[in-house]
Amino acid sequence: MPSADRRLEPRRKPRQVRAELTRDRILTAAAHVFAEHGYASGTTNRIAERARISIGSLYQYFPNKDAILAELLVQHIDRGARTSADTLDLSPGTLEATVRELVRDAIDSHRDDPRLLRVMIEEAPVSQELLDTIGRHEKLRTAQLREILTRHPDIHVGDVTMAAELVLLTVEINTHKFMAGPRTTPVETFETELVAMVTRYLRG
Repeated sequence: MPSADRRLEPRRKPRQVRAELTRDRILTAAAHVFAEHGYASGTTNRIAERARISIGSLYQYFPNKDAILAELLVQHIDRGARTSADTLDLSPGTLEATVRELVRDAIDSHRDDPRLLRVMIEEAPVSQELLDTIGRHEKLRTAQLREILTRHPDIHVGDVTMAAELVLLTVEINTHKFMAGPRTTPVETFETELVAMVTRYLRG
C-alpha cells in the first residue's frame, strides 16, 4: 500500500458546530465542482465561490484541493460502510443469493454521481486518513465475509480468508470501474455476470 502524503492533512479540525457546518459546505461544494468541471478545472477558487466563503476561509480548513478530494473519498468509503452495516444481510441462504446480496450492496454504495466517482477513483491522492479508513473497513468486511464462507455448505475453497479477500477485491474493483464509466450495459446485466463469476469461483 502506498505511503501517505502529509500535505493532504486538513489544517483545522472543527470543534464547534459552526466550524463543522463550514467544513461540510466546503466538501459539498467541492463535490459539485469536481463533478461539473473535472479535477483539473476544479480549483479552490471555484470551490470557495460555490461554498459562498472566502478563499482564505477555505484554506483555514484544507491546504489544497488534493486534501479536499482525499477527504471526499474518505467520506465515500465511510458512507458505504455505514450503509452496508445497516442493510447488508449475509445470513446463509443459497450461495447465489448470498453473493448477489454482496454485489448489490456494492452497486448501491456507488450509485452517486458517476462523474464525481470517476474523479475520486482517478485523481484522489493518498492521505493517512484514507489509508486508515480503507484498512479498517477491509478488516471488518473480510472478517464478516469469512464467517459466512466458513459456515456455508456450498463453498469449497482452499483458503477461506484468502477467498474472502479476493471476492471483496473483485467485487469492489469491478463495481468501481463499471459504475464510474459510461453506461453502455444495463446495471442488471453487470450484476448478473459478476454474481455468476464469483459464485462459480466459490463453488470450486
